[in-house]
Amino acid sequence: MNFTIEIEQETDGRWIAEVCELRGVLVYGKTREEALARVQALALRTLADRLEHGESALNLVSVSFNAA
Repeated sequence: MNFTIEIEQETDGRWIAEVCELRGVLVYGKTREEALARVQALALRTLADRLEHGESALNLVSVSFNAA
């Protein structure tokens, strides 16, 4: 399964990153790299939580992220 990350810099200099396919997976970072790392970590925690609670019917064999 591939996830798309949308990332952009805010007017105040912070970076915002969001995983489009996972509602609510959105983070801020001081740098582009920090925002990317934080959003990937949150996405993995979100997927793990959903799988653990039977909320996801995803057949996850592998996960990869593509920054847009």
